[in-house]
Amino acid sequence: MKPLIELKDITKEFSGQVVLRGIDLEINSNEFVTLLGPSGCGKTTALRIIGGFIEPSSGEVLFDGKDIRDVPAHKRPTNTVFQRYALFPHLDVFENVAFGLRVKSQEFKDQYKIDLVVEKYKELIKNEKDPAKKRALRREVTRKAQLIKDPNFELKQQIQEYKQKIKDLKNDPEYLESKKTNINKAYKLKEQIEEIKLELSTLSPRDEGYRQVKKEKQAEIKKLNEEIKQLDLRSFYRQEIKNLKRQFETRKTRERDLEIKVFHYLKLVGLQGFEYRSVDKLSGGQQQRVAIARALINEPKVLLLDEPLSALDLKLRQEMQYELKELQREAGITFIFVTHDQEEALTMSDKIVVMNQGEIQQVGSPEDIYNEPINRFVASFIGESNIVEAVMIDDFEVEFDEVVHKCVDKGFSRNEKVEVVIRPEDIEILEKGMGKFDGVVDSVAFKGVHYEIDVLTKHRAYTIHTTDFHPEGKEVSITFDPDDIHVMEIW
Repeated sequence: MKPLIELKDITKEFSGQVVLRGIDLEINSNEFVTLLGPSGCGKTTALRIIGGFIEPSSGEVLFDGKDIRDVPAHKRPTNTVFQRYALFPHLDVFENVAFGLRVKSQEFKDQYKIDLVVEKYKELIKNEKDPAKKRALRREVTRKAQLIKDPNFELKQQIQEYKQKIKDLKNDPEYLESKKTNINKAYKLKEQIEEIKLELSTLSPRDEGYRQVKKEKQAEIKKLNEEIKQLDLRSFYRQEIKNLKRQFETRKTRERDLEIKVFHYLKLVGLQGFEYRSVDKLSGGQQQRVAIARALINEPKVLLLDEPLSALDLKLRQEMQYELKELQREAGITFIFVTHDQEEALTMSDKIVVMNQGEIQQVGSPEDIYNEPINRFVASFIGESNIVEAVMIDDFEVEFDEVVHKCVDKGFSRNEKVEVVIRPEDIEILEKGMGKFDGVVDSVAFKGVHYEIDVLTKHRAYTIHTTDFHPEGKEVSITFDPDDIHVMEIW
């Protein structure tokens, strides 16, 4: 599958300081991607480069395979929700959400579409050798430009054709000759309609097959009426003109369409019933949803979110994590989310991009990032970790703390210096002498769903998460399985 967004060798410097160091990244359609890392690692800079708010010092930004480095932010198929939601306090919820559509005036959008059409035809006209075909292409591009400028252009063209037909009828001898005949035919058809109506009036709902018969007779009447219309061409054309005029797009119809759209997106973010409430009277979570609805209503292909949950309290932030993921599924677009909170990244993401000091350390699913960290930084930044210096004796054998352990890793050089990560929840506390290392409980902290216990062994302290309580000072032993040991290169 072709990536939706590609960053190729992107570098960014500010006043001689390198913020991004040649990063490469691919993002697919409908993915929830999180840029994760500590403050100052370059994640927000990468987001702003995708959004077009800042230019990279070097490298390519591709969207659907096309370089968009020179495309300004307002012309990119992206929208952004910032850390500060930037809602307008003097506007209610409805107008805050509608603002994005209103500010993009119809004239601006039309001119942008016309420029794209003209650009496309320029090349075709330039390469065409036949003068007649060149003229035809010029007429075609002019017509398409008119069609974009006037949303009713095509309807007006059809109306003009009908008016011309009415005009032509005055000088059409066949029409004038057949007029009397057609009047007589129409009169006979109307008599048939009256007979059917009379027949319908004699039917009773109690009669067998009443509904089916009624349906057939009504269809017959409709067909006869159509035949009558065809006989009086002038009236038929005039009726068609009226029907076309009813389809005209006006300011009133545009406002109605806007209202339907605003209501749809407020329902999508769970704010139906809040349309005319002041934004000052909303909670932090509700204000965030208004900001998201305002961004989504412009139907971007990509929604950029720059730490939008950081201002919320813990409980609300956790609730919004699940709601954002559900919203992304329903909207069916790509979300690129910036955060330094590992829990947010693990909860919401399809793909996590771990960054540090302007470089991408690892890209993968939440499970891959947590269970298979590529280096010490990733292992320590994502979740709690016990990181130990070790030596890879051979495939499936690693030595640390003076013991050779079985593991599931291979492909390293013999006796290569490596690092081992063991997650706290993967270590089990046993009775003294029953495990791999003996030690003593050094500290105990209650974390709600588990105890965090530090066990001090001969070589180091191991952090363990367990639901079993062990008091400080107790002599114990610890153990872990081969697949709980993850071996990493040192870099």
